[in-house]
Amino acid sequence: MKKNIFALIGARPQIIKHSAIERAVRTKFHDEINLVTIHSGQHYSENMSAIFFEEMGIEKPNFNLGIGSSSHAEQTASMMQKLETLFNENPCDALVVYGDTNSTLAGALVASKRQIPLVHIEAGLRSFDKKMPEEINRILTDHVSSVLFCPTKTAIENLKNEAVVHHHEGQLNSPAVFECGDIMYDNSLYFSQVAHEKTNILKQLDLQENQFVLATVHRAANTDDREKLTSIFEAFLEIGTRFQQKIILPLHPRTKKMMEQFFSTDFLQKIEQSKQLQLIEPVGFLEMTALESACKMLLTDSGGVQKEAYFFKKPCVILRPHTEWVEIIENGCGILAASDKTRIVAGFQTLSEAKLNFPPVFGDGKAAEFILQKIVDLC
Repeated sequence: MKKNIFALIGARPQIIKHSAIERAVRTKFHDEINLVTIHSGQHYSENMSAIFFEEMGIEKPNFNLGIGSSSHAEQTASMMQKLETLFNENPCDALVVYGDTNSTLAGALVASKRQIPLVHIEAGLRSFDKKMPEEINRILTDHVSSVLFCPTKTAIENLKNEAVVHHHEGQLNSPAVFECGDIMYDNSLYFSQVAHEKTNILKQLDLQENQFVLATVHRAANTDDREKLTSIFEAFLEIGTRFQQKIILPLHPRTKKMMEQFFSTDFLQKIEQSKQLQLIEPVGFLEMTALESACKMLLTDSGGVQKEAYFFKKPCVILRPHTEWVEIIENGCGILAASDKTRIVAGFQTLSEAKLNFPPVFGDGKAAEFILQKIVDLC
């Protein structure tokens, strides 16, 4: 009999991770798993999400909780209430949650209280900065999970340091812990070729391979602080002019809003008139993949983009004071610069001049298959 495995998604990175799981179910586990997808609605618009699901080649969610944006407490509480109702009405053999969003935490709390086996993909990651809501979410989720899938050896060690160690049962009081590789690496391998076949964004922007830098800024810690956001854009402008470097920045709606609120007319005009810094509309997943794989370097505050830089063997200046992906730093392929203009510019120069190696620390690109086989065996 097929197992009813529910998966909870709520943000675009989770949809991307889920696409690897759905693809593996469709190709290798369709006789063993009935995969049921729940979208919390945490980040959801009908138009944008429909396009995104189509790009990823995945099915429309079976359920949408329709939560929307609100405070952390309101959002998490609303999700928990609706998830509890959903599980009252639908048999569930296990719940899969991804990463570290409020959706992740809500799913973890409901599953653990209802004694539904909880599977956490991307377990064991730590930035060791509890000011980040994501850090709280990932710690709490790990400690109520039945089966934990860690992308790296470092993640395994982080769990051991918190007394979360491997047991064979895969239950709440005796969780199973596995190193599986990074599920996003599965997608990078799969979609990199698809991206170049299905998008012409490089031609549209008149970009040559390895001749431009790709930047992203979206984290509230950067966008919602006038000094930090100003410093980051000053760094972008200096890199552009000092090194004659083209920088492409897909502008997140949150970042655009705060720029208009914080920046003077003169500074906004300086950015607009820059020949090196080019702001573009937000891009889809395939377009982003094409840009990442073709760029020279990345400047980003995104956790996912840091890893994708590594997958594509691109150096990365990280616009955060900490990262959960310490392997990138340890291998010298990334530099933590936070929002400090001097450190961002220096980081760019250092990585531009460095000869880098990218050892395979994120697995073999078959994480989804490994994860599903363990779910079948344990849940």
